[in-house]
Amino acid sequence: MNATDTDGQRSNEVASAYPPGDLAIWIFILAELLVFAVFFAAYAFTRMNHVELFNQYQATLNRDAALINTIALLTASYFVVRGVVAAREGDNALCARWTWAAIAMGAVFLVVKSAEYAHHFEAGINLRTNTFYMFYLSLTFFHFLHVILGMVILAAVALKAQRGGYSSADHTGVETGASYWHMVDLVWLVLFPLVYVMR
Repeated sequence: MNATDTDGQRSNEVASAYPPGDLAIWIFILAELLVFAVFFAAYAFTRMNHVELFNQYQATLNRDAALINTIALLTASYFVVRGVVAAREGDNALCARWTWAAIAMGAVFLVVKSAEYAHHFEAGINLRTNTFYMFYLSLTFFHFLHVILGMVILAAVALKAQRGGYSSADHTGVETGASYWHMVDLVWLVLFPLVYVMR
């Protein structure tokens, strides 16, 4: 076996690594998912005992804003996938562009969610208002912070890509950032119907 064959084999091994990204991020993701699962279970259990209260105040939420944010996060995840594909093909410039586009969609989420929070705070709503708003504000703000962290991670990926830091044989960093972002997206896809839609 010559050096070219060996390099090709290594490249294939890196490209086919599963799960994608660094193992440490998956340990972190699983821990985060466990925390959200406990949060969701507590919300569902409390809601079962206060159905009328939850239905009444759930109706005050802006579902249109939540739908816009759902579209923004799904679009961001699509852009992240395109960035991973570009990195696997060794195209750092394209990887950076797709990743910055994903970050822009994350920014849309933050702006829309911040407007929602501002509306509630102006109406005098806070964690002590009632049980529903306590869960709503806690859950969504906890997720809000994860979106910010995801954007920071993606920004680090984009900056490294701009410097030509990835290749078709070494793009684990891109997959690591993508894995975390998809976790953030997945959590929202549970949170959105649970808090905004379910009755």
